[in-house]
Amino acid sequence: MKLHELKPAAGSRSERNRVGRGMSSGNGKTSGRGHKGQKARSGGGVRPGFEGGQNPLYRRLPKRGFNNPTRKEFAVINLDTLNRFEEGTEITPELLVETRTVKGMKDGVKILSNGKIEKKLTVKAHKFSDAAKQAIEAAGGTVEVI
Repeated sequence: MKLHELKPAAGSRSERNRVGRGMSSGNGKTSGRGHKGQKARSGGGVRPGFEGGQNPLYRRLPKRGFNNPTRKEFAVINLDTLNRFEEGTEITPELLVETRTVKGMKDGVKILSNGKIEKKLTVKAHKFSDAAKQAIEAAGGTVEVI
């Protein structure tokens, strides 16, 4: 291969469309904007959601319910999921994220009582359901709220 044989990869170089550079360019005169009107003017156009003065869809639809801005969302884990750990393990939110048992911690980890726990574990979490707390202690483990 020689220097004069080098070429850019196919499709990597494209020529910019030069608007308003004469009729023969294909985009002369009105430069592809049509004749007159709001969209033909410089700086013209409408914002997203504008429907020409008609009441827009986002205003026509009813708003329902209440969105709590201070809502806390917990990553939930069921008791039967904790059985994958060795007996006597101290389970912390960091360990759960590390072992990919929980994807994202969000505002904390909550343990729910779905399933049975068969091992004696020390569980540290931000929240527990009452039934989960009782089940862990019944299996001989300990519960600690962070």
